[in-house]
Amino acid sequence: MSGQLDETTMAELREIAARYPEPRSGLLPMLHLVQSVQGQVTPEGIEACAEILDLTAAQVSGVATFYTMYKRRPVGDYHVGVCTNTLCAVMGGDAIFERLKDHLDIGNDETAPRRPGDAATVSLEHVECNAACDYAPVVMVNWEFMDNQSPESATQLVDDLRAGTEVHSTRGPRLCTWREAERVLAGFNDRLADEGPAAGEPSLVGLRLAREHGWTAPPPDEGPLPAATGKEGGK
Repeated sequence: MSGQLDETTMAELREIAARYPEPRSGLLPMLHLVQSVQGQVTPEGIEACAEILDLTAAQVSGVATFYTMYKRRPVGDYHVGVCTNTLCAVMGGDAIFERLKDHLDIGNDETAPRRPGDAATVSLEHVECNAACDYAPVVMVNWEFMDNQSPESATQLVDDLRAGTEVHSTRGPRLCTWREAERVLAGFNDRLADEGPAAGEPSLVGLRLAREHGWTAPPPDEGPLPAATGKEGGK
């Protein structure tokens, strides 16, 4: 259910705008704050941001509809994103996405209906590369990583989320709700950033190999780049 943009929220929207030399630079985190309160970007939220930033509603709406992270309809308490870019897809991301669509009986960017006894709702989206290829295939829940997934583990994940079971990110804190995550993206600290490992073994393999072999980066070239001679590539 959407919440009201009360005076506390309006004050926080103004606080975000005031962080920037050019107030309109605060629009992205302001939209996240709207979502944290209302569960989506609403016409009310668009008008509020436009008024504070001295923009038109059309300008704010143009931004809100450009980025897929801003939703124009409610999402679940837990928004599950499955990476289907090349490496994750090859490693099983496509199979995970198809399994979850069947298991939840929904399509892309849809929310599964709450069943009797469910503690939370879940929505599903295929997402672009999350820069976590060393843990492929990767699933994200409210933008927290769930690494090295399979169709079976991803199915268990969404079942646990719906049941209200506490779930922890593979490289971070317990999974918060989508609205709580949106408030963090608006720039309000939940003080959970230091929970979990900073970097896992797959991310550090290159560093370990470099140390074992004594590899170092080449020194920076202190001279100017050589002038083109026209002979490169057989010309």
